[in-house]
Amino acid sequence: MHPTFRRLLPVLGLLFSVQIYAQQKYTLSGTITEASSNETLIGVSIIVPELCTGVTTNEYGFYSLTLPEGEYRVQVSYLGFQDIVQTISFTQNQKINFQLAEEAEQLEEVVVTENVERMDIRKPQMSVSTMAVQTIKKIPVLLGEADVIKSILLLPGVTSAGEGASGFNVRGGAADQNLILLDEATIFNSSHLFGLFSVFNPDAIKDVKLFKGGIPSRYGGRVSSVLEIFQKEGNSKEFKMNGGIGAVASRLLAEGPIVKDRAAFLVGGRASYAHFFLPLFDINNKAYFYDLNTKLNYRINENNNIFLSGYFGRDLFSVNDSFVNVYGNAVLNFRWNHLFSDKLFSNLSLIYSDYFYGLELDFVGFEWNSGIQNFNLKYDLKHYLNDDLQINYGVNNIYYSFNPGKIEPNSPESGILEEQLIKKYANEAAAYIDVEHQITDKLSVQYGLRFSHFNRFGQDELFLYENDRAVDFDPFQLVYEEATPIDTLESSRRETLKSFSNLEPRISMAYTLNEKSSIKASYTRIAQYLHLLSNTSSPTPLDVWTPSGPYIEPQLLDQYAIGYFRDIKGGEYSFETEAFYKDIQNRIDYIDGANLIANNAIEQVILNGVARAYGLEILLRKNEGRFQGWLAYTLSRSEQRTEGREAVIDNGRSNLETGINFGEWYSTPFDKTHDLSFYGNFELNDKWSFNSNFIFQTGQPTNYPVGQFEFEGLVVPYFGLRNTERLPDFHRLDIAATLKNKQKPGSKWRSEWVFSIYNVYNRRNAASINFRRNQDTGVNEAVRTSIFGIVPAVTYNFSF
Repeated sequence: MHPTFRRLLPVLGLLFSVQIYAQQKYTLSGTITEASSNETLIGVSIIVPELCTGVTTNEYGFYSLTLPEGEYRVQVSYLGFQDIVQTISFTQNQKINFQLAEEAEQLEEVVVTENVERMDIRKPQMSVSTMAVQTIKKIPVLLGEADVIKSILLLPGVTSAGEGASGFNVRGGAADQNLILLDEATIFNSSHLFGLFSVFNPDAIKDVKLFKGGIPSRYGGRVSSVLEIFQKEGNSKEFKMNGGIGAVASRLLAEGPIVKDRAAFLVGGRASYAHFFLPLFDINNKAYFYDLNTKLNYRINENNNIFLSGYFGRDLFSVNDSFVNVYGNAVLNFRWNHLFSDKLFSNLSLIYSDYFYGLELDFVGFEWNSGIQNFNLKYDLKHYLNDDLQINYGVNNIYYSFNPGKIEPNSPESGILEEQLIKKYANEAAAYIDVEHQITDKLSVQYGLRFSHFNRFGQDELFLYENDRAVDFDPFQLVYEEATPIDTLESSRRETLKSFSNLEPRISMAYTLNEKSSIKASYTRIAQYLHLLSNTSSPTPLDVWTPSGPYIEPQLLDQYAIGYFRDIKGGEYSFETEAFYKDIQNRIDYIDGANLIANNAIEQVILNGVARAYGLEILLRKNEGRFQGWLAYTLSRSEQRTEGREAVIDNGRSNLETGINFGEWYSTPFDKTHDLSFYGNFELNDKWSFNSNFIFQTGQPTNYPVGQFEFEGLVVPYFGLRNTERLPDFHRLDIAATLKNKQKPGSKWRSEWVFSIYNVYNRRNAASINFRRNQDTGVNEAVRTSIFGIVPAVTYNFSF
């Protein structure tokens, strides 16, 4: 050892020991649960007011808070539950599990005299909406059935294609650009009865969170939003049941301990029965759904928990038994939570997801089925380094199997041959890191990076085209046509037809102006490798998913957002406003007259374009008092453009293609210039509460004929440029009243009646407008199709 270095060792050791002493910190960690059931709680705030710092529990109720040595007052708070305020000495690492009691069950209310800063003002996360299940159940909806999807439509930036339409649109994006997760498993179709209801049973749900922008790096695969839903885990203290009887459907959920305080189960079912009454009116049609939610959890010890959850749902629609349509989702997820230390939490998940679509046509003699399956392995870790630095990192791998369609004859006499459309296979792998960093007292940042890699595997047959173009352009008629394959390529599933890799940086930041307000900004880049083939404004069960590959590029999003957030009157009111801009590359478009059903060469009708959306969102909430609710408004545009490709002529190149709409920007079917929504809840007394919501949206873009011509005695309408017209504006008012029945002394039975009126003033909102020639007068006329007028409903809910 060099003599100089040897002389420095004591000095370095002294400096190091002083530094360790000066930075001596201790960690408080644990799990927060609901006192009555041991159900873990997501997003609970653990705040130290005197240091203006704190954390929130993760998706499994775990928290970790590291502070300098000392004695502090710690406040644990969660909406709908009584606060816990406890003085804790940070002189050693310790684990404390808190249990929160509902406000109604607490005898004495804890009053916090200090004005504690709201955590959402200081956090860098933006463009996120969390909706309590209690709120979802109060919002008036069609036929009295509480609905997650219909509830989030009241949030700014979220719209739908109208009544009876499936899916939802976020910030001008398509429905297939939303990643919908139920206990981390992907749901490919979120609708029952073609959009009248969603597949999520509100009784089985614990937490709902919608990411519209600033999406953390742990999520990927969809460029518009992430809707994350977690099911309850089950009551490990006592057996309980709850349910409801409605006008068209009923539900029942049971939960209870397998081993008290260590293991629990949950099982819930829901089914509609309106079709039972159709024979009374000599109607032989059927339309019903059913679904099943299950979950098991077992706490092995303080550091290990395992969960097994599942969902199964089916819809059936038939017409005189000659046309039968069956579709639905099935998911299964095994998860293992492991706590390496009081600062390192991990979750391992094995997930299976399947979407099935079946069609039986007796009058033509065949059955049709299609679907998509995926197997997902993911491992996530959350590292709480200290009170101002947390790191999330992990990996996941998803294997996809796509069945575009299979035709099978009903009987040998049908004369139809069995045919399987070409199956497709792919694999999507990703690794990510995400950092939450409190840089100063005023500036906090969340930044991360996701690396995604997508392999499109070989298939039985791949069509090859001249100049690698599956779509031809006729320069004389100025129309796009399906290209004729010049050859085919056969490959095994072990081969790669094409692969894509993308780096997806994310950053969000918040600067606190004062204890009441902050400004936030974010940038998000996401790659989407799956595409839903649909030429309707609202997805249908018949639409099929297809992967990126030799002729279809992955969609790439760049989203920018900036916002201002403010608490008013100590948090009694809150105000949020955000401006956003989205740019999407490789958004698929279709040639005129594209046939998407049972098409074995779908690339022949697809063109790659670009899309953009931009707008301003405003949200004003009232958070406290007998009257609570919000007013949301969005001003936005959503547009798409598909320019003409460079035409190949001999050995030279020229720009002769016209593109779609002559290469100009045109409104997407999801463009809603104005979107206004209101929700209010008034608690009159212990028995009665009243709820109301109002929605106004600009009519969605559509196509009207601009002329007509006669061909061989038939009148054929002529349509001009795409989406230049709009349906009439959409608006509707819904109201509901809830009557809580008096609970008998000593009885656990609780019940309530919910009286609701959907579309109070009977607005006949247009689902579509069709044009036809009147048979009597011979004059062309427009016919408006409406789904619902005024619909009253009564629901009886109970629990014991």
